Amino acid sequence: MTPLPDLLAVRPFSRPVRGSVGVPGSKSLTNRALLLASLCDGPVTLSGALFSDDTRVMAEALRRLGIGVAEDAARREIRVDGRGGEIPAPEAQLFVGLAGTAARFLTALCASAKRGVFRLDGAPRMRERPMKGLIDALRLLGADIRCLGQEGFLPLEVRARGLRGGAVAIDSRESSQMLSALLMVAPLAEGPVTVTPVGGVRMPFVRMTARQMAQFGVAEPGAGADGSIAVGRGRYRSPGTCAIEPDATSAGYFAALPLVVGGSLGLDGLRPADVSLQGDVRFLGVLARCGARVSTGSGGILVAFAPGGRRVGVAEDFSGFSDTFLTLAAIAPLLDGPTRITGIGHTRSQETDRVAAMASELKRLGQGVLETEDSLEIRPAPLGAGASVETHGDHRFAMSFAVLGCHDLRGDGSPWLSIADPGCCAKTFPAFFDVLDGVRSYSARP
Repeated sequence: MTPLPDLLAVRPFSRPVRGSVGVPGSKSLTNRALLLASLCDGPVTLSGALFSDDTRVMAEALRRLGIGVAEDAARREIRVDGRGGEIPAPEAQLFVGLAGTAARFLTALCASAKRGVFRLDGAPRMRERPMKGLIDALRLLGADIRCLGQEGFLPLEVRARGLRGGAVAIDSRESSQMLSALLMVAPLAEGPVTVTPVGGVRMPFVRMTARQMAQFGVAEPGAGADGSIAVGRGRYRSPGTCAIEPDATSAGYFAALPLVVGGSLGLDGLRPADVSLQGDVRFLGVLARCGARVSTGSGGILVAFAPGGRRVGVAEDFSGFSDTFLTLAAIAPLLDGPTRITGIGHTRSQETDRVAAMASELKRLGQGVLETEDSLEIRPAPLGAGASVETHGDHRFAMSFAVLGCHDLRGDGSPWLSIADPGCCAKTFPAFFDVLDGVRSYSARP
C-alpha cells in the first residue's frame, strides 16, 4: 500500500467513473466468523476475509487465548483451529484497541468458557464505549465479570466459570453488537437461553448474526411474538470453508461515486438486499432515491448516474444501517435541496461522536447544518476551494469525504479538498486510497 501523508489532497475525477471495483470482505462478517469458527469442532477456513486493524485485533486475541489462527493476506484466507468452546490458555491479557466488535465478542467468549482468568482493555476511546448491557446480561447468566475502572466499561476482568441457561434481558440500544455477542455464545450455556432486548435494537446486524450462526451448524435463533429470541443448546460444526461477503459499507463509498462524478461503476460480488447477510446494502436504495440507477447483474451491483440527471436531497432513517450515514452526509452538499438523516443518535458513542463531528466538518465546508440528538439536516451551500476536513480518528470520515473530494469543483481537475489523518481508514479498509486511485486512473483512460 502507498504510504499516506498526514494531510492528503484528494484528486478529483477528470472523467465520469467507469469499470468495476472489488472491495474487501465484510468486517462485521469476518469478526463474527472468527468467533464462531473458534467455537467449532474442527478447523475452519475463512475465504475472502478482511485484513484490517479490527480483524487483526480479533485474530491476535484468539491466539492469546490459545486458539490457533493462521492468516494468509495474499490469498485473503484465515484458518481457525476450532476448539469447541474451550479456551486453552488459563489466563490472558487482551487488548482490543478501538475494535468494538472485538471488545464485545471477546467478553462474551471469555465469559462462556469453563475456566480461566482474562483481562480486556482498549484504547482510551474504547474505554468510553458502552459495554454495560452485555456485562449485565452475562452476569445474569452466571458470569463473573469485574469492571476494573468505571462500572459498565473497559477495562474488565472475566473469571470464567461457564454460563447457565435461562431468561435474560439485555439493553443493547447503544450497540447491537452486545446482543449479537450474547446470541453467539448462548448455545454453549448449560441450558436454553431466552433473550429479550430492552428498549429497542437495530435488528439488521442481529439477523446477520443469527443467519451466520446457522452457517456454522446451530439452529437459527427463534423470534417470539413478544420480541424475545430463543437460543437452544447446540454445538458449532465446522463447515470446512466459510466465504465472507464483500463489505457492503465499504462498497457504499464507491456506490456513491457515480452521483458525485457521473458515469457507472460495478461493485464486484456485492449481493442485493434480498440475499445478502448485510443490512448495509440498504444504502443502495438511498442512493437510488437520490437519483442513481441501481441494478443487479450476475457479477454484482451496477450503480450509474446519467449526465444531466438530478441529484436530490432525501429524508432517511438510518437506524438500521447507520455506518453508511456519513457517506450520504458527506455528499449532501452536491444534492439539490436539504437532506435529513435520522436514527443516528447511537453513533455518538462510536469511534467519535459521529453526529457532532459530521456537523462540525460540514460547517467547516460552509454548509448549513441543523443538529439534534438523533439527526442531522444538511442544507447545501456553495463549496469553496482550499477546504480541509478532520477525520477525528474515524475511518469512515476519511473515506466518506474522499468521495466528496472526487467532485471536480473547479472544472480543471485540481484538488480542492484535503483530509487530515487519512491513514485511519486502516481500521476497516487499509487499501482504500489505493483502490480509489485505481478507479480514478482507469476512468481517465481514453
